[in-house]
Amino acid sequence: MIRNLALAAGLAVLWLLLSGHYDPLFLGLGMASVALTFFIASRMRVVDQEGAPHTLIIRAAIYLPWLMWEVIKSNVDVARRILTPSLPIAPRTFTIRASQTTAVGRVLYANSITLTPGTVTIDVRQNEFEIHALTSESAEEVRAGRMDRRVTQVEGAG
Repeated sequence: MIRNLALAAGLAVLWLLLSGHYDPLFLGLGMASVALTFFIASRMRVVDQEGAPHTLIIRAAIYLPWLMWEVIKSNVDVARRILTPSLPIAPRTFTIRASQTTAVGRVLYANSITLTPGTVTIDVRQNEFEIHALTSESAEEVRAGRMDRRVTQVEGAG
């Protein structure tokens, strides 16, 4: 029941934010759109923990600013290496084990690695990720596991 309410509320808020129209006609069309989408999702039985992860919202709100800071730091590092040719670039690939237990957690971790400039998740096999790193420092940052631990906390397992 809570998942259904969270999905309906999330769809309504998303529609309001993306439409920007608050006339009665548009609000009515938006409500109809939300109701139809909710009906289809319910009939498809996709309103589950992974389809509507309402419990992740607060933890994700804490994680996202940290991730954005990591993205900014990595952007600066990559830009410095491009603008200063004397700084070393040592591309490498390596495999790490992820501690996430759900598909949502693994996807969040793989995408977080890829969003951070200088690192890309190349392949995912269950809990093993193949990573490409531009420098040895960025490789060590991933191997250190800080991001892994934070994503596990968002997931709710840590």
